[in-house]
Amino acid sequence: MSPLSKATIATVGSGVMAEAMIAGLLRDGLVTPSQVIASHPRADRREALEREYGIRTVSANADAVEGADVILLGIKPQMLARVGRDIGPGLRRGQLVLSVLAGATTAALTGILGHDQVVRSMPNTAARLGRGVTVWYATPETTAEQRVQAAALLGALGHQLEVDDENMVAMATAVSGTGPTYVFLVMEALIDAAVHLGFPRHIAHDLVIETLEGSTLFARQSGMHPAELRNMVTSPGGTSAAALHELESGRLRTVLSEAVWAAYRRTNELGEQLEARLDVGGKGRPAS
Repeated sequence: MSPLSKATIATVGSGVMAEAMIAGLLRDGLVTPSQVIASHPRADRREALEREYGIRTVSANADAVEGADVILLGIKPQMLARVGRDIGPGLRRGQLVLSVLAGATTAALTGILGHDQVVRSMPNTAARLGRGVTVWYATPETTAEQRVQAAALLGALGHQLEVDDENMVAMATAVSGTGPTYVFLVMEALIDAAVHLGFPRHIAHDLVIETLEGSTLFARQSGMHPAELRNMVTSPGGTSAAALHELESGRLRTVLSEAVWAAYRRTNELGEQLEARLDVGGKGRPAS
C-alpha cells in the first residue's frame, strides 16, 4: 500500500514542478485524483489542471492547505513571504510542508511559515519526465511517517536521496539542480560545432543527443569511473587525444568547477536573503 494512500496532497504554486509531481503520483498510482488539490491564481491554469488530471483546484492558497496532509510549495523564492502570510496561520501540527524552492533554507521556511515540520528539497528538470534526481533534508521535527511520505512524493519525480546535512541540499542545487544547464550548454556547443563542420542542423542535433544519451547509459551500466571510460576511447595519437588536448588547454575542468561553485554561492545568497526577511526576534514573521 502506498504511504500516501490516505493522504491529501495540496500544491501551492502549481507550476511546472508541481505538475510534474502530480503527474508522477497519479502515474505511479500513489494517489487518486480526488486526493490532490492545487491552488493557482489564474482560472485558465486551474481549468487546464482539472481537465488533464481530474484533480480539484482553488484560487486561494489558504483554501488548498486547509485539511491537507502534505503541502508542496512550488512557488518562486521571492514569493515565499507573501505566500507565507497566506498559509502560515492555517498550518497545524501533523502537516508536512515540502519545499522545492531554490535556496530556501529550513530556517527561512520555518521562520516565515511559523511551522517546523518541513522538508527542503532540490529536484532538477528531468523530474518532468520522472527521470530527475532530488536531494532532500527533513527538519528534526518531522516524523518517520512524514519522511516516508516525502520519499514517496519525491520518488515520483525520479531518484530521491535523503541527507542528514542540510548543506548538501545547497551543494546538490549547484551540481544536480543546476546540472542540466551545464549539459544543455555542452549539447548546444557540440551541435554548433557539428554544423560548422558541415552537418545539417537536424542531423547534428540527433548525433549529439544520441551520443550523450548512449555515453550516459554506458557509464551507468559499466559502473566504471569516467576516467577509465575516457581512457578506453583515447588511443595514442588519435582523434580523442587531440580533442582532449584542446579541452584541457581551454581549462574545461576548471571552468566547470568554477561554474558549480558560483551556483553554490548563489544558492547560499538566496537563502541568506530569505532569512534576512525574518524579524530579528525570530518570531516567525517576515520583516516588513
